[in-house]
Amino acid sequence: MVGLGTIINAATVIVGGLIGLTLKKGLKPRFQETIVQALGLSVIFVGISGTLKEIFKIDGSGLSTNGIMMMVICLTVGAIVGEWINIEKYTEKFGEFLRKKAKSEGDTRFVDGFVSASLTICIGAMAIVGALQDGLTGDYSMLVTKAILDGVILVVLAASYGVGPIFAVIPLIILQGGVTAFATVIEPFMTEQAISDMSLVGSMMIFCIGINLMFKKKIRVANMLPALIFVLIWGAFF
Repeated sequence: MVGLGTIINAATVIVGGLIGLTLKKGLKPRFQETIVQALGLSVIFVGISGTLKEIFKIDGSGLSTNGIMMMVICLTVGAIVGEWINIEKYTEKFGEFLRKKAKSEGDTRFVDGFVSASLTICIGAMAIVGALQDGLTGDYSMLVTKAILDGVILVVLAASYGVGPIFAVIPLIILQGGVTAFATVIEPFMTEQAISDMSLVGSMMIFCIGINLMFKKKIRVANMLPALIFVLIWGAFF
């Protein structure tokens, strides 16, 4: 069944979030803070490993670098466009809208939890490539693997931030469902090099998410999202 991968992924996000909410009831604030820091540290190293994996390639007896110029240009131009649109502001506004609909006006961590969870589970090559495979061949195995990882992440985030992270299921369904639905249109652009470049740029954004979680910084990662579009444009012309 085409689209089953995203359905499974969405279900694990909800279930993981509900488990996290149950755990949150018995956790003191200092435990919640430490859990977020632990997740942040893990996300940082996931971002670092993904970045280094794509930058360094074995070339004969040594290592060569790959994609640095693409990374710099796409991230810079993407960030400029993202800041001009101010995607972060609209993401937070959507979070505020959801907080009102969920009748959680008193939950001061709702929006932060929603934004952090949305970026964490939606950025990355697995979301795009997995949804693409699901749409083209009906193979949703990659999304099932991603679903397991996302479920664990949601347990941790919901245990610390509360109900907000669970609503990250909305952008997840929109993104992955959209890629699956338009898989035949997107496929020509998703060359092996384009996937590698997307993984590189996405991993750098994941690193920034980890910094935000661990150190309570405010790197506006959402405003960098257009960089992923410029990665595809780069791959089409270079």
